[in-house]
Amino acid sequence: MTTPADTSVMQLELVPVPVGDVDRARVFYEEQLGFHVDHDVRPAEGVRVVQLTPRGSACSIVLSTGLPGLGGMTVGSLRGLHLVVANVERTRAELLARGVDVGEIDDAGRGVRYAAFRDPDGNSWVLQELAWRSPGP
Repeated sequence: MTTPADTSVMQLELVPVPVGDVDRARVFYEEQLGFHVDHDVRPAEGVRVVQLTPRGSACSIVLSTGLPGLGGMTVGSLRGLHLVVANVERTRAELLARGVDVGEIDDAGRGVRYAAFRDPDGNSWVLQELAWRSPGP
């Protein structure tokens, strides 16, 4: 068993998502996509950090303002982050019911199916179903 302390192990745990309005983005990711809000903090004047995690994921996203290290990211420039789901039809239907504009399902063959959507700022996401694998930790 390896742990993060092992020098050969790298775990992706946080992905910055460039947004123009943190409040609007938080509502989208929390209420429409169902992500869990891990924290929403203002550690200093002009700084806000909102961390959210998709259900069942070990990796979170961060929405922020005032963080110098993320200042060069263009709003809406994130492309193709994949959310692996057990059933793309069911997940697509749930998101459509919550007002997310999810595209049609694309069957890539060999048990792989996709459906794409964008957040309010234009960052693009993909629901991905892999028939031979269930998502989760």
